[in-house]
Amino acid sequence: MDLVEHLCSQSDQLFDKRSAILSLWQTLAENFYPERADFTTVRNIGDEFATDLYTSYPIMARRDLGNAFGAMLRPSSKNWMHIRIKDGWEDIGVEARQWLEKAEHVQKRYMYRKDSQFTRATKEADHDFATFGQTVIQASKNMEANGLLYRCWHLRDVAWVEDANGATSSVYRKWKPTAVDLDRYFPNTIHPKIKETLAKKPYDEHDTRHCIIPSDVYNRCDGAYKKFNTPYVSCYFDPVNKHILQVVGLKTQEYIIPRWQTVSGSQYAYSPASIVALPDARLIQAMTRVLLEAGEKAVTPPMIAVQEALRSDLSVYAGGVTWVDAEYDERLGEVLRPLTQDKSGIPLGLEMAQDTRAMIAECFYLNKITLPQPGNEMTAYEVGQRVQEYIRQAMPLFEPMELEYNAPLCDTTFEILLRAGAFGRVEDMPEELLGAEIEFTFESPLHDATEREKGQRFLEAKGILADAAAIDPGVVNIMDIVTAVDDVFKGLGVPAKWTRSPTQVESIKRDQDQQRQTAELLATMQQGAEVARTLGEAAKLSPASAGTDAGGLPPQ
Repeated sequence: MDLVEHLCSQSDQLFDKRSAILSLWQTLAENFYPERADFTTVRNIGDEFATDLYTSYPIMARRDLGNAFGAMLRPSSKNWMHIRIKDGWEDIGVEARQWLEKAEHVQKRYMYRKDSQFTRATKEADHDFATFGQTVIQASKNMEANGLLYRCWHLRDVAWVEDANGATSSVYRKWKPTAVDLDRYFPNTIHPKIKETLAKKPYDEHDTRHCIIPSDVYNRCDGAYKKFNTPYVSCYFDPVNKHILQVVGLKTQEYIIPRWQTVSGSQYAYSPASIVALPDARLIQAMTRVLLEAGEKAVTPPMIAVQEALRSDLSVYAGGVTWVDAEYDERLGEVLRPLTQDKSGIPLGLEMAQDTRAMIAECFYLNKITLPQPGNEMTAYEVGQRVQEYIRQAMPLFEPMELEYNAPLCDTTFEILLRAGAFGRVEDMPEELLGAEIEFTFESPLHDATEREKGQRFLEAKGILADAAAIDPGVVNIMDIVTAVDDVFKGLGVPAKWTRSPTQVESIKRDQDQQRQTAELLATMQQGAEVARTLGEAAKLSPASAGTDAGGLPPQ
């Protein structure tokens, strides 16, 4: 078995094993994300979305949650990510912090370049994450190798496997590029059959597959003609013509697969929002259909007509006229009258529909994504308790997004830029950062709430010290104010160039103490000189200094 057949066999096995979950994804998409409802069906261009739905509320709930992910966790208006070192962050100097802050701005500038498509990819990924509990983003260098490129791939076309540590390792993707794109990406290795049709049918799509697998897995593949020492191997191949297009070693896994909630025994995750809301989404569709029918009957009720008494068709539209036989005796009953209906159930149905909407909103965390605002008359303790309650409710939503989504996305981007020299030469990095493990922290409502709590604790401690100092002034020395304020500043993300290092603070404090001592000494010396001058002037004015005693007689 050659390499292509081996890779095709592995990918077919993963896609076949995953096929059972496609029906679930199709159902979720039809109820919450109809734009993505092409897992098990083929949708033609121009097909209408959600033609079998009666209310758009479940779709709106998913839309609001998906939009909230980007707005709250990756707002482009501020620097939402911060680079830190995993161990010893509290001990690094200002120079190292300034280098990391500069790297933050450089990375954000590359990520938000127009040609990187970062915003487009994450926008698509956010809604996949909200609906299906997982998404697939590829972060790599662009074709010109002068910037980044982000792509969000359809879950239908990607299959992956976990390693022994539970992390995503091997990833396979189906791809249908045009002949022009294949020739652009692989000009020297494209199959001759495709090359022949390039001039006549440049936009015909061709089945292609891509995989990024650990190098030890690749090195054991049948037909592997080269051993790689890099952590990963990227391979593009043509499964139809059994042809290798490209095989290269990679330092990082370009495919980033955030997963919201996993269950043991499966590498595929679930969305706790859409899975829980699915029964209510089905219910509200059925309820809305019944209510619409009831409302239609209430506005245009079914009619009862006397046969052979009408001379024309029923005209129940506005301004319509229905002609009645003039010889008909209306004492026998009205010739045309609405059917008596019981409309007492409509208010109950509307109330039930409203309750179902509230349940769907709660399923999608729409009532938990707003940070509580402190009231004007709330005490510090009450503010702290409200923040704690918000953290407990928002933790299931924001924690997976930060750890499973933003962190690997930023880590992969940082590694690509670092190896490409975007941050400058590695030799110019501060010594404290060489060999240090880099990690990212993020500004989010959860982070803001946590840091607000830290600042609140500082204010509470200050209040306690103020009360205790009224009894014993020496108690204020129990708190290291410089360390506490520095810790609060770090938590709030105050720029490093705004602050001074502890060594600089200690030096400034010594200089201020020395200046104060010098000033006190000069003041003491000046005061002594004033006393001496006063005594001297008093001595000149005394009788003894004039040569006479008190009585004016010369001394004996």
